[in-house]
Amino acid sequence: MRPAYTTAHCELELPEYHPFPKYKYHGVAEALRDVLEVRPAPPIPWDTLALAHEAAYLQKLRREGLCRAEAHKVGLPWSQSLLARALHAAGGTLAAALDAMEGGLGLNLAGGTHHAFPDHAEGYSLFNDVAVAVAYLRAQGFRGRVLVVDLDAHQGNGTAAFFRDDPSVFTLSVHAERNYPLKKEPGDLDVGLADAIGDVDYLAALAPALEMAFAWRPELVFYNAGVDVLAGDRFGRLRLSLEGLAARDREVFSWVRKAQAPLVVVMGGGYNRDRHLTVAAHAQTYRLALEALGRR
Repeated sequence: MRPAYTTAHCELELPEYHPFPKYKYHGVAEALRDVLEVRPAPPIPWDTLALAHEAAYLQKLRREGLCRAEAHKVGLPWSQSLLARALHAAGGTLAAALDAMEGGLGLNLAGGTHHAFPDHAEGYSLFNDVAVAVAYLRAQGFRGRVLVVDLDAHQGNGTAAFFRDDPSVFTLSVHAERNYPLKKEPGDLDVGLADAIGDVDYLAALAPALEMAFAWRPELVFYNAGVDVLAGDRFGRLRLSLEGLAARDREVFSWVRKAQAPLVVVMGGGYNRDRHLTVAAHAQTYRLALEALGRR
């Protein structure tokens, strides 16, 4: 079976009332054990993080962590368990990227922390796992064109900032325009959607965006497959059905297959009021990836 990486083994200390959906990492891992070899994500080395993040920021996290104001901006209370989990989540994306380079498809059942900037944390994101994985591959000699397809309901502001001056990386973000973050960082192609858009309008907006992005002829694709676009999500503001989500994912995987590019799938957001729907939606994405691309 194809490997996939999980942070389900990582404890995260949070108050009972906190909306961060730590339940879903274990739930998705369990839901996919029949089709994937689910492995604990390894922690990413600090010197690998330093290929992308600024040294002063990493040193601060190691020595003192985040102050209360900084933790408020992240939306999570600072703890050593938060740091450890972030290290494993980024390590899972790097491991998945290496799998993709070797076998065409890499899967991290975590990651997609696209709000982290080179020098600070925001929005549930300490490290930008995709930016770190790209930096590592570059350090190992990979010089191909990279496409980041970010279909989380929130704009990938940190990812856009990381790659703003990098002509070898194209960033696409399709998101709810009035959603967090209020200040968007311009990427190569940003598609901001009105609140409450459903399947038909969403897919109509997505199709030309994917066509434009893949016209760039990527040689490696990262897919942030957030399911916070579903109706009923606490933070998503959009109203896709589970069937609409499947159509979204199939469209992405179809373009990847035509491009004949390796693909890395990271989890992204999902905060549905129905916990079972959050888990089912994430698991559906990975099953569809295997169905479309698992035989490469």
